Amino acid sequence: MKILVCISNVPDTTTRIAIGPDGKSINTAGIQWIINPWDELALTRALELKDAGKLTEVVVANVGPALTEATLRKALATGADRAIRINAEPADAWMVAANLAEVIKNESFDIILCGIESSDYNGSTVGGLLAGMLDMNMVSSVSGLEIESDKLKIQREIDGGKEMLETKAPVLLVVQKGIAIVPRIPSMRGIMQARTKPLQTIEAVSGESMTATVQLLNPTAKGKCKMIEADKAGEVIRLLREEAKAL
Repeated sequence: MKILVCISNVPDTTTRIAIGPDGKSINTAGIQWIINPWDELALTRALELKDAGKLTEVVVANVGPALTEATLRKALATGADRAIRINAEPADAWMVAANLAEVIKNESFDIILCGIESSDYNGSTVGGLLAGMLDMNMVSSVSGLEIESDKLKIQREIDGGKEMLETKAPVLLVVQKGIAIVPRIPSMRGIMQARTKPLQTIEAVSGESMTATVQLLNPTAKGKCKMIEADKAGEVIRLLREEAKAL
């Protein structure tokens, strides 16, 4: 079986984000870019399955400019066999999914993994759009994946519990926390091997996007905290009614 892990290139989650001069994009100066955490867990599970002899090849792909190659090289250093970069600025989820779909149509992947969301825009839409464009079965909220012969045993999170499913390839899985516990860290040997692993660059086939950024704004600053003595419930009610306008 061949598996594709779709990867987003996102700012490190500890990075302080500043809005750029145009008011519509972020200031990328000094940002450290990483693999989207949910995608990194998806990659980890794929590599675990390959180590267990369940997969023959693990491929990673993303839509992004040349600067994202460092992130793809990290995925290769972690253990992926090859990488595909679609050369375009990822405008929105529709544009990303459309370009990934065209690449996938030219290959025969048995399983496609997408993280449930990216840590920058938190849109949670690429996986669903991609499955629709490929006319492929999809399972969302996946927190466990096992392969037994030609069957995929899937655990997914539902309200109040877990659901166990069985399906067959090809299938697209939207994965979340739990699919793997600890992300893999590239070894020195892996870093050296990554330099010689294939990283294919493909020109985008579609630049169409369905959304446009009008303006980015910083969150409203939080007001000062008021401490009210425990025996003054009436004052709390007055403040909620007159100042917070919550009552």
